[in-house]
Amino acid sequence: MKDYVRQNKSAWEFNAYEFWVEHDSTPEERARRDLEDPVGMLKKYAVYFDTFEGIRVANICGSCGKKAIPLAVLGAEVTIFDISERNMRYALETAEAAGVSVDFVLGDVLEADMEKYGGFFDVVFMEGGILHYFHDIGKFMEVMHSFLRPGGRMIASDFHPFQKVMDIMDFEQPVTDYFSTEIVRGEMAHARFYPEEIRKQFPMCEYRKYTMSEIINAVIESGFLLKRFDEHPAWTDKRYPGEFTILAVRDANVQNATGE
Repeated sequence: MKDYVRQNKSAWEFNAYEFWVEHDSTPEERARRDLEDPVGMLKKYAVYFDTFEGIRVANICGSCGKKAIPLAVLGAEVTIFDISERNMRYALETAEAAGVSVDFVLGDVLEADMEKYGGFFDVVFMEGGILHYFHDIGKFMEVMHSFLRPGGRMIASDFHPFQKVMDIMDFEQPVTDYFSTEIVRGEMAHARFYPEEIRKQFPMCEYRKYTMSEIINAVIESGFLLKRFDEHPAWTDKRYPGEFTILAVRDANVQNATGE
């Protein structure tokens, strides 16, 4: 595990289970909402799936299972990849309460067992601030490509790179030059919700924030066929972009840099 991954892991282990319980309810209550309206719990991402029943989904940095559990309720076979043991605890407790099964692979997804998971999934899915945790987006996209069977799709949604120059979503993260390639240190996502005396105890994360062209080119260069690119307004101010979603497909006739 690389040093920056180890650093980010320490941040995501700090008080994570307690945060989910306090801000998103107990696993039992969360499971009840997932069972009542699983499509609604997927929010805008539901439209990017052709089907749910029986598909194998890799949920990248799937955190507490907030999207994995609804997918499993809808009939998908979901594997969460995440570095936080406390996230894993909440996700597995929620899955048990919902009466579904999800797999949870604890560790750096870039070190996933490709003998087991290479070409295994129908869908790779991620959302909500993932890419900046990985300092080599080319390698990241190669791994995503290798996870998929030929014809499989990647649904990659993330915060819009506009966040590099303006904290439009009120994340209280440092802003930089849009074209900066610097690694920046910042708080993990939950820290801003805590009183100052607790907030300052959180370990820092190390982020590499990308431009839109860096993201799109990494998708293309890893062997994906780019099928759709959508931008979504910021929930704080709909005049500005807040998120984006990329839909891309693994072409059976294109190899990535790993030869997969």
